[in-house]
This record gives sequence, C-alpha cells and structure tokens, in this order.
Amino acid sequence: MSRLFGSVRSRATLGATLVVAVALVAAGTALLLSLRANLTGEAGTRAERSAQAVASELAARTPLDKLSGLDAEDTPVQIVDEEGVLLAASEDLERISGTGTSEVTPAPAPSDEDDRDDPDDRDDDRDDRDDDSLDPGEIAPGASYTNGTATIDGDTEDYRFAAVEVETPDRGRLTVHAGAPLAAEHSAVGTALTAMLIGFPLLLGVVAAVTWLVTGRALRPVEGIRREMAAITASEDLRRRVPEPATHDEVARLARTTNATLAALEASVERQRAFVADASHELRSPIASLRTQLEVAAAHPELLDLDGAVEDTVRLQNLAADLLLLARLDTGERPAGTRVDLAALAREAAAGREGVTVEAEPVEISGSRGQLSRVLANLLDNAERHARERITVTVRREGGAAVVGVADDGEGVAEADRERIFERFVRLDAARSRDDGGAGLGLAIARDVAVRHGGTLTAGAAPAGGALFELRLPLAGADRGTPRA
Repeated sequence: MSRLFGSVRSRATLGATLVVAVALVAAGTALLLSLRANLTGEAGTRAERSAQAVASELAARTPLDKLSGLDAEDTPVQIVDEEGVLLAASEDLERISGTGTSEVTPAPAPSDEDDRDDPDDRDDDRDDRDDDSLDPGEIAPGASYTNGTATIDGDTEDYRFAAVEVETPDRGRLTVHAGAPLAAEHSAVGTALTAMLIGFPLLLGVVAAVTWLVTGRALRPVEGIRREMAAITASEDLRRRVPEPATHDEVARLARTTNATLAALEASVERQRAFVADASHELRSPIASLRTQLEVAAAHPELLDLDGAVEDTVRLQNLAADLLLLARLDTGERPAGTRVDLAALAREAAAGREGVTVEAEPVEISGSRGQLSRVLANLLDNAERHARERITVTVRREGGAAVVGVADDGEGVAEADRERIFERFVRLDAARSRDDGGAGLGLAIARDVAVRHGGTLTAGAAPAGGALFELRLPLAGADRGTPRA
C-alpha cells in the first residue's frame, strides 16, 4: 500500500477523490432528507385538507352515513369519539395502523333513549373541560401527524395521517383521521437514490482521472528536474543546469532556485579549487626556500642562514594559521557571543606600533574577541606596509552600529581595486614591491570575519589622502540603536 501511494501524484488523486466523495455523500444525504421532508410535508398537507373537509361536514351536523369524505378511494378516513371508539370509516378500508386505533368497522349507533340521556352527560363533560375546549361546531386549529399503513381493496400502502379535532353539537368532540399516500415520496426518494448510486461513482471516476492527468502534467517538469539532478550528481559536472519551465508557477520557481543553488555550488567549488591551488603555490615558495637552506647547511654548515630559515618558518606558521582560520570561516563557524569593547581592543592592537594614533570611545559589540583582534591586526599590518608616517585608528558609534576606522597617509587604493583587494591571494603590484612576505590573505580574512559578525568592511579614501578601511559591526544588547539601513 505504501508503494502504491508513494508518489505525490497518487496521493493527490486519492486525496481529491476522497474529498469529493465525502462532499457528494454529505450533499446527497442532505438532498434526500430534504426531498423526503418536502414530499412528506406535502402528503401531510393533503391529509390535513381531507380531515378538515370531513370535520367541516361534522360541524355542520352532517350524518355519518352522508359524509362525502368517506367515499374517497385513495384517502382512508376514520372518525373516533373522545373514548377512542370508531364511529365511521372509509367504505373500502380493510386494515389500518398509525392512527391510534386499528378498527375499521364502526361501533353500533346509540338508541334514541341513549341519545336523550347523552345531552346531560355531554353537558357535564363540557363543564369539566379546561380552557382549551372548543365551542359546538368549532374545528381545532392545526393538526397532529403520524405515519402508518392502510389496506384499501387489498392494496397496502404507506400513508401520512393527519388528525383534526372538531366539537360537534350532537356527538361531542370527535377526531377525524385522514391519510394521504406516500407512494410519490417513496418513488421520488428511490429514484434520486438510484441516480446517486449510479452517478456518484461515475463522477468520482471522472474526478480521479482528471486529477491524475492534471497532477501528472504539473509534476512532469519536476521529474525532468530530478533526472537532470541525478545526471549532474553522477557526472559531477556542476556546469549543467536543470530545465526551467516557461510557466510562472511553483515548479518554475523551484527550477530557478535549483539552478541558482547549482551556480552557487559551482562558484564555491571553483573558489575552493582556486584556494587550494593558490595555497599550494604560496606554500611551495617558503618550503622550497627552507629546504634549500637546510640542504646547504647540511653540506656547508658555515653557510647556514639562520635568520632566513627562521623567517621562512615564521612565514609558514603565519600562512598555516591564516589557511586554518579561512577553513573554519568557510565551514560556517559562528563567532562566540561574548561582549567585546572595541576601544580597548583597538588600543591593544596599536600597542607597540610606531606612528599609530588611537581615538576611541567605549563601544561594546557581541562577538569573538580573538577573531576581532585578528581583524584589527590585519588592518594595521596592511596600513604599516603602505603608510608614510602616520596611522590613525578611530572607534565611534554611528546609529545602531560601531564603526572602526583605520586610515594611513600612504598612496591609497585606486577606486577600481577597492573590492578586488578583499579577494584571497590578491596583492596589488605596488603592494607586492613593498610586501614583507604577506600572502594576500589578511584583508580577505578581515572581511570574512566582519561578515560572520553581521557587519561590513569597506575600503575608501582617507582625509590625509591615503587608504581608509571602515569596519561596521552591530552594537551589542542594550547598546543597540537604530538598525543599519
């Protein structure tokens, strides 16, 4: 069963069919009940009219054997007194149920002497009646209804009976039971039920077929996307893209998002490959230099350049530390949420450096103290390589952000290179001649750390004509002001 309904297409078809089936059953049940109630009500109205007609004749003192309502062929009528004794019934009535009395043969008529005695008794009875009694010749408003059966001339059918009370001048209160056949109601309900039993399955079949076709047509592009993704996974060719439907629905957006993800993945892989290649190239030079010095020292100890070997070793150590930090940042490592005072951090980073001036106000942010120290150190190292005499570090609040500025009085950075210098292993020609062994990772690491802290790092022009690097980070906790635009 799980395999049969394992696809979205099957589940959608089953769900739509079940929903329509429930709706049809509910609507069909309501329709049948409403139809039955209406037809039963119409039969009750016909029965009440027949009972009212007989009651009117009784109120007008029409003898029982002269009542016209007793001659109707399809309307069984019974007339009973207050004691439930049958006084009159339809001529062809053979059997009846549902009226309170099953008798179909009237009781013998009372004698004249009894008739003379009865008025006194009836007067006593009328004196004992409550406030809802009727006046002689008055018919009670409304009627009570019951369902039952009646057999007329050998034919037994279901009937709707109406009971109407009438106060006669000579016989006291009588009750007239008249019935109307329910054959039309049974026939109509049966016909409607048969039509539903035939039509509902056909309609459900149509709904299932249409849902199956529409769902299959809608999911066809998804299957194309799946096949292409499987082919891309098998071939490991990230340059391929999944087909994008010409529609503007969710499937088309899924295809565009998938292609955007593939493009980002391809760029990430290419960036990783370039990173590995550049790292290998940067590591090759100091390793080769260190090996050469060690081989020369092994053959000629007196020619050992100890300072150069130490310098190459330190360069290797720094490069390895930079690569390790970049690897952690690329894996999505989040900074620790501790409070850091940028003013104190800036003073610590500037300590021991010549020509560095710090102008800072206390500003706290939330982040990694070690990573932010590395950012300031990298910015100051970069400024020292390019400054002529003076470097200025400023820390201030600006809206809802803390701003750290590192400015030098060097030649500055050309506007065309202000974004390129943040790429990994990028060193400008002018900087390369003055570089003291940097691998071109300092500014790239600084920007990555800034982004991980929810901030930015940009390059611009300093007031003194050199370069100005501005680090913007969101304020911590209660110190947050207006969010950055």
